[in-house]
Order: sequence, then C-alpha cells, then structure tokens
Amino acid sequence: MSELVHLTVERGVGTITLDSPANRNALSRQLTSELDAHMRAAIDRQDVRIIVLTATGTVFCSGADLKEQREANASGGQTGPTALAPILELMWNSPKPVIGSINGAARAGGMGLVAACDLAVGVESATFAVNEVRIGVIPAIISVVLLRKLSLSDSMELFLTGEAFDGRRAAQIGLLNSAVPADQLDAEVSRYIDMVRKGAPNALAGAKRLVREVPAMEMHAAFEEMAARSAVHFASAEALEGMTAFAEKRQPSWTGD
Repeated sequence: MSELVHLTVERGVGTITLDSPANRNALSRQLTSELDAHMRAAIDRQDVRIIVLTATGTVFCSGADLKEQREANASGGQTGPTALAPILELMWNSPKPVIGSINGAARAGGMGLVAACDLAVGVESATFAVNEVRIGVIPAIISVVLLRKLSLSDSMELFLTGEAFDGRRAAQIGLLNSAVPADQLDAEVSRYIDMVRKGAPNALAGAKRLVREVPAMEMHAAFEEMAARSAVHFASAEALEGMTAFAEKRQPSWTGD
C-alpha cells in the first residue's frame, strides 16, 4: 500500500505533505494514521525546528472520507472522524511552530487542520467551508480549534450556513494569516519560515504557549505565572546567546547563518 502522507526534512524544516489527490486528500483511516505518525516524528526530530503542512493536487483536504464513514455506519462500527482529534491536539500543543501551506480547498475536517496550524498561508482562489450540517452532522471535533481561532459571530455563520468562501475572506476572519495568488504561495510560506527561523527554539515554544494559555487565565494568576516564566527565559542560555549576538551585531547561533 502506497504511503499517503510524506515527511521530508531540509534546513530545519519538516514538510508534511498529504498525498491522496485521487480522493481529494480525504481523512481516510490510512491518511490520518500516517499524518499522526509523521507529525509526531517531526516534533520529536532534533533536526526539525519548523513544521510545514501542505498537500498535493488542487484540494488541501476535503474532510472525512465519506465512503469509509458510510461503510462504518452500515457495519455498526465506530463512526465520526475521531482519529482527527489527537492530530489537532498534537498540532495545537506542538512546541515547534506549525505553518500551513494551504494549496487548495479545505472542507470540514480540513478546516480543522488549517485552524490547528499556528500560522497559515493560502491561495486566494482556494475555497473553505464548514459544511457538516449539509450532510446531517455537526462540526464537533474541529470546533475545538475553530472556536479558539475565529470570532463567535463568524463561527456561528460558518457553522449554520455551510457556505463556501475564498482565501481573501479566510484571511479577513483570521483563519489564514495571508492569502496570495497561487504562484506566490511557496514564496509567502518561505517568508514566514524565514521570519520564524530567527526566533530561538525554546523561546518560540514558550511564546506559542503564551498565546494558547494566557487568555484563559485569571489576571492576577496570569501575572504571577508570567513573571515566573519570564525569569526562566531571561536566565536561559538562549537569552545569553541572543543578547550577546545583539550586542556583537551578529546573528544568533540558532539561525544557522
């Protein structure tokens, strides 16, 4: 059986590619299993600093494999895209930045993958939709990440209407950080990679935790916790190297320059 998800590593960037264009990169059992394995491998590898998630073909991810879902329903087996949940949680909590290179349309579970990325760049012509209600189900699993990224009014509209929208609107509502013409996608992703690469690995992981955790904290507790975390980072070897490099007008060691 041919692999449906690939991991390649170059210059500290681990690129995970969904490669099942024949079924629009649907979240089949095989694809989700391989995506989970490659995401864990990229997080664990010492030579990977940044993870990029992308796909082949003209569709980024069409969501659940409905053929498999119908067969599961008929046989009385487990239904629903439950295998997607640990992948989204893994991406959300990854200490390494995850950048989405969204090459085409995203639907349903594919929207969850986009939302779970820390940064996402997509093509302007790509279409997006949370269309579960149109097939009689709800966007339950992907709501965990989408509702943390989008406003309540935008989420309510997308969840209830199922209407498709383009990359430009995806950027306006915060699903994407940037929407560009298709021939500029690689260059825009590289621009984000180059910017993120300038950050120290532990500092990037710590900064990502701030965005994920601080909004849910009570204010006084947050200040106490952040003072403690700040002290740890200011006393770190990374901070010493970063401040020394700044004073010496050179690039810090982690950039590779």
